Amino acid sequence: MRRALFLFVALVCAAPARAEVRIEASSGGEATSFLTYFELLRRSGERVVIDGPCFSACTLVLDIVPLSRICVTPRAVLGFHAAKLIDQMGEEFPAPRATRIVADAYPAPIRHWIERHGGLTSRPIFLSGRELDAMYPLCR
Repeated sequence: MRRALFLFVALVCAAPARAEVRIEASSGGEATSFLTYFELLRRSGERVVIDGPCFSACTLVLDIVPLSRICVTPRAVLGFHAAKLIDQMGEEFPAPRATRIVADAYPAPIRHWIERHGGLTSRPIFLSGRELDAMYPLCR
């Protein structure tokens, strides 16, 4: 997984700069890989278009890329849940400290929406449609 992400990031960095990056379907993954990638995006100045599911670690884009460079389409759906640790055997464990850090880093409108929907738990919650459009501009 890390090698594949490294190769992807290397290709993105080697390619000529584009005006935007589209997120069309991301189920998430290991958070540190997403943090590294989104930091590169932040530095690139590229716009991020959320044009489909952006779940789990993918939502960290909201923490790193400025609001002014994120837009959503009618297909955008953000999925949030509590952080978890996975050991070498594949067993999952709650990560309350990481959950607090991530929740506190989201922009205020996202934090408030999460709080109104029961907070970050093991059960995913989804933000889309008018509620999402009220927080992020529609892409043109």
